Amino acid sequence: MTPWTGATAAEEPVPAAVTDHCRGQCADILPPGQNGNATLAEILAHRAFGTRPAHSSDQLGRYDALVGGHGTLTDEKLTDFFNDASFGVPADQVESVTKPRTDVTITRDKKTGVPHIQGTTRYGTEFGAGYAAAQDRLWMMDLFRHIGRGELTPFAGGALANQGLEQQFWPQAPYTEADYQAQIAYIRTTHGARGEQAMADAQAYVDGINAYREKAKDGRYFPGEYVLTGHIDSITNIGEIQPFTLTDLIAIASVVGGQFGGGGGGEVQAALSLLAAQQKYGVVEGTRVWESFRQRNDPEAVLTIHDGTSFPYAEKPAHARGTALPDPGSVKPEQLVYDRTGSAGTGATSPVDAPARLRPAQGMYDDGVIAPGSLDPRKGMSNALLVSGAHTASGNPVAVFGPQTGYFAPQLLMLQELQGPGISARGVSFAGVGMYVQMGRGQDFAWSATSAGQDITDTYAVELCQDDTHYLYRGVCTPMEKLEKRNAWKPSVADSTAAGSYRMQVWRTKYGIVTHRATVGGKPVAYTSLRTTYRHEADSIIGFQMLNDPSYVKDATTFQQAVHHIDYAFNWFYADAKEAAYYNSGKNPVRAAGVDPALPVAARQAYEWQGFDPAHNTAAYTPFAQHPRSVGQDYYISWNNRQAKDYNTAAFGFGAVHRGDLLDQRVKRLVEAGGVTRASLTRAMAEAGVTDLRGEQLLPELLAILRSRPVGDPQAAAAIQQLDAWRAAGAQRRESAPGAHRYGHADAVRIMDAWWPLLIEAEFRPGLGDELYAALKGSLSVDESPGAAHGATGAHSGSAFQYGWWGFADKDLRQVLGRPVRGPLARTYCGGGDPGACRDALLTTLKQAAAKPATEVYPGDDTCAAGDQWCADALVHRPLGGITHATVNWQNRPTYQQVVEFPAHR
Repeated sequence: MTPWTGATAAEEPVPAAVTDHCRGQCADILPPGQNGNATLAEILAHRAFGTRPAHSSDQLGRYDALVGGHGTLTDEKLTDFFNDASFGVPADQVESVTKPRTDVTITRDKKTGVPHIQGTTRYGTEFGAGYAAAQDRLWMMDLFRHIGRGELTPFAGGALANQGLEQQFWPQAPYTEADYQAQIAYIRTTHGARGEQAMADAQAYVDGINAYREKAKDGRYFPGEYVLTGHIDSITNIGEIQPFTLTDLIAIASVVGGQFGGGGGGEVQAALSLLAAQQKYGVVEGTRVWESFRQRNDPEAVLTIHDGTSFPYAEKPAHARGTALPDPGSVKPEQLVYDRTGSAGTGATSPVDAPARLRPAQGMYDDGVIAPGSLDPRKGMSNALLVSGAHTASGNPVAVFGPQTGYFAPQLLMLQELQGPGISARGVSFAGVGMYVQMGRGQDFAWSATSAGQDITDTYAVELCQDDTHYLYRGVCTPMEKLEKRNAWKPSVADSTAAGSYRMQVWRTKYGIVTHRATVGGKPVAYTSLRTTYRHEADSIIGFQMLNDPSYVKDATTFQQAVHHIDYAFNWFYADAKEAAYYNSGKNPVRAAGVDPALPVAARQAYEWQGFDPAHNTAAYTPFAQHPRSVGQDYYISWNNRQAKDYNTAAFGFGAVHRGDLLDQRVKRLVEAGGVTRASLTRAMAEAGVTDLRGEQLLPELLAILRSRPVGDPQAAAAIQQLDAWRAAGAQRRESAPGAHRYGHADAVRIMDAWWPLLIEAEFRPGLGDELYAALKGSLSVDESPGAAHGATGAHSGSAFQYGWWGFADKDLRQVLGRPVRGPLARTYCGGGDPGACRDALLTTLKQAAAKPATEVYPGDDTCAAGDQWCADALVHRPLGGITHATVNWQNRPTYQQVVEFPAHR
């Protein structure tokens, strides 16, 4: 018996579906497949023969095929690349029916194996959701509850990769068991009847997980990873899968929220780059230079709300108060790791005594049980394209949207349909917190989200007193709270580790977690990080409950009210038969007047968040009306770009060129032409998803400078011709023919990949100087091409062109060319402003890039041979369990994606 067997279709009737107002015009896709569990026998068969469990990889092919098939896409062909997302399962498509209780039925369809959960009671519905989640993601949920608690190595072994994951996530949410319980109590007591219902739903969900856990253990069809990691003996079945609890859900939520819904932080690094600018140019001019790179409110930035409506937030104050810049050279990252013993297996590097800050982890296991991966909180690949009915062929809004949560096997998300009292939705949820659909569709509307990244995290400089572990809180010398996690692991064949142990330690203050030490004005301080969602990891459950409640969300206005109850920083999009709409959620603090949110602030009561209560980490928050929102705009796009005029983001890089431009320009052209369809909007998304931002947006300016005089060097002339031909063909990174595994214009792509970092250094480093150039790179990486192993997301992760100096280069090159620039850089850097010297620098670096062989540009890794350009870009689903998947074409696209057009409304 496997997790996929149960009562047959003949034994149980298919539950009647609710009215589906999408009428077959809703579709979705979530690669590689729904089934994320594999028994030991299935894992061993996969290793020996390459076989895979049913429904573990059956969505990957359709997802991959859109790269080559989008050019001729029609509405009729959408189902070649997406799955039908209608409610219910037709009788002839039922694969299995399972009744874990008398009040719930789980029906799975033949094509994808997605669970359609029909409950006659609310408890039964939520119990079924937990049961189905355990069927599909039991092992992965177990991993993530241990990651959230900082206890992955005792559970999964001491490989450096495992240590990296717990070191990445635990410091941002280092909760005690009492902290977890307090968060549950807060939801119950603060949110009234909805809070009580949410916790009852969560308990039913946990009960369902545990029911399957027990049956799978007794029936010996539990995930095989429990045997491979020594938790259960494969012969005697002795061992245990620990029961899940409500607090485990809070731990999982802390990982999910920190990964995808955070925003802000980085103020210490911003301060360091500001100091470097001031040291080079003096305080006044250095600040002006720094602000031009910070681009807080760049007038040329692409916006989601583009009708000119202003939503001021996190703006630069006219006269800052309380800014606490460190003394030059005094900043030291806080130590996290102590008392390390033993040795870890080979594989990804995880630094000893690493600073307590977020950073990419390198995966789970080192030997192939679970391969190296990346879970970076800066990951923000989600996108959305919506067109209002006035511009569509049908007169109904059209939407193509979805979240990008990275490529993993199994996915972090899982599909489900929930139908029961007060619940009606189909879509995806993060495994382990799937009591509600988090993104998907209701009876007559669909919704999705992108990571917003607005500033909900601030850095405080707390003045030390008595010693390094005491600080002044409102004038009183107060001890810091030491939080520790002591982890030990046994020798393991699975991850090649010897026995060992180490201790993680953080210091907690009323202003958050200590991340750095420094001096300010000669006085010792600790810099702390405080986010509004800290100690409130699961409060957003109320908003998701509302989204799943068909009696609550009935139109765009009630949708906006629902997502206002979601505390994490997300952009939310909505489409029904009448309206397309947008809302930016997040627990945005009301800051004290004069505080500059881009830099560290002194930890004094005058500069605290208004209404700040450290006992519960609550404060005053900006009201609904001050959040960017819109109904009925001609179109909306989002690719983690800025939201609206005067609404400031928490990071560098939101300037004149952003990958959001790739969507905005295409959708704008469609809207101007009119008659937009699901297929035409999908084509726009897919084309943007294989386009090189540098080639489309920057290459015309670079070529204009290079061709300002005749190019006599044959090598340079040939490279320019190749780049121009690539630009004219669309600057795409796509196979020359389906299955060729070689790009069209391959040499031009290689030259651009090699040239970009060289040209940026030649353009900016001479003028900025070594120290300032390095400091600004610390605030914003230069490049994030698809094949880059560096950058925010690492290699093979899909996301590209979010973090880079494209906007800086664009403004600077236009300044050299004498073209209009709104919000220019404080100085012109390329060639010191001399067009001839700029051309010489670009030409020199272009020749260097053209001469660089593919083996150097694409050095190879565990997946790809050196020089394999297509493979260097390609998507790899990083295993979180024992099943791997085929490498597929690169595309800069959401992991889960919907294509929807509702012809009717309730």
